Amino acid sequence: MANGWSLIIGLVFIIVFSAVAWFVSPKGENQTVWRSSLILSAWSCFIMWAITFLAQWHPLIEPRRNDLRAHAG
Repeated sequence: MANGWSLIIGLVFIIVFSAVAWFVSPKGENQTVWRSSLILSAWSCFIMWAITFLAQWHPLIEPRRNDLRAHAG
């Protein structure tokens, strides 16, 4: 079952990936483009995943069934 550690582990992974992408990006005139593309796409994916994860972990609206009878009997 998912818990709060999923966010921390994902955050650590993205930080490590960003650091590696910063130092391993190919040298040359497009180095800034490579760095920006890798880091921004990784963080965008993480933020989208985190929003989706939190929306399911702590929903703002509680689902209710409409097909239940008001009283039994």
